[in-house]
Amino acid sequence: MATRERPLSPHLQVYRWQITMVMSILHRATGIALVVGAFGLAWFLLMLSLGGDAADTAMQCVGSPLGLLFAFGFSLSLMFHLCNGIRHLLWDAGRGYDIPTVYKSGYTVFVLTFVLTAAIWFFAMGGV
Repeated sequence: MATRERPLSPHLQVYRWQITMVMSILHRATGIALVVGAFGLAWFLLMLSLGGDAADTAMQCVGSPLGLLFAFGFSLSLMFHLCNGIRHLLWDAGRGYDIPTVYKSGYTVFVLTFVLTAAIWFFAMGGV
């Protein structure tokens, strides 16, 4: 019996990256990051509630450069997931389905993510 070559399904290399594709992938990735970050936040709050040396250790961990990087990543993930979630809620209400609006709302989510994260860190670091 002769074997026929079967068509291969397209892979990511075939597709051109679009904002809708990036937003979907990032929404899933930030959801996973938020779950991991929630465990870190729970650990931090537990150590603070114990007081004494445990609280000092937790504060040193979060205050370290690596701890600040994780806190920044957590806040960035939180803001992106929140803004993109609001975008999805608008879609659930039947708004913003036309292609130009989908692209505009995608870029708006990116801008708002960075603006809100910068505002959080500005106020968290004592800026007034």
